[in-house]
Amino acid sequence: MGLVTAVRDMRTIKRLLTAAEAEARRDGAETPGPEHLLLAATTLPDGTAARALERVGVDPQRLRAAIEEAHEGALAAMGIEVERRSGGAAGLQSPATGAFRSTPQAQQVFQEAVALSRTNSSGLKGAHVVAAVCDLEHGTAARALEALGVDPDRLRKAARAEAGVS
Repeated sequence: MGLVTAVRDMRTIKRLLTAAEAEARRDGAETPGPEHLLLAATTLPDGTAARALERVGVDPQRLRAAIEEAHEGALAAMGIEVERRSGGAAGLQSPATGAFRSTPQAQQVFQEAVALSRTNSSGLKGAHVVAAVCDLEHGTAARALEALGVDPDRLRKAARAEAGVS
């Protein structure tokens, strides 16, 4: 990996993790999960995550709604009723400081995305995160994609194509 790619990756990682933390706070979660990384990936300037989702017929707003519904469904199954938020203002806390903390599943997705990005010299892209999320069998992100009728193998192929990984 060249110096330019390393610097670009550091910027991408900072954007991705900062956005994932913001998504988690918006959701009222203490730590980001894979679903927050996925949503954050769709906001990266490279646009590859959003394009990969569009290839399988999903726009980021539909994805956000499906994630919220999956989260609410899981809580409802435990007998917890959630009040719908509009605009995402509820649950916001002060900006995170210090080291990035996330769920073990989010750490797994992030590590897999970084490993996948090293298979070519283009650096880390949002599509690498999407491809890594496709390997999840459980959790909010997996349930949301399933609710949207997304075939994980098809989305993985679309994400790998957007990322330039064969």
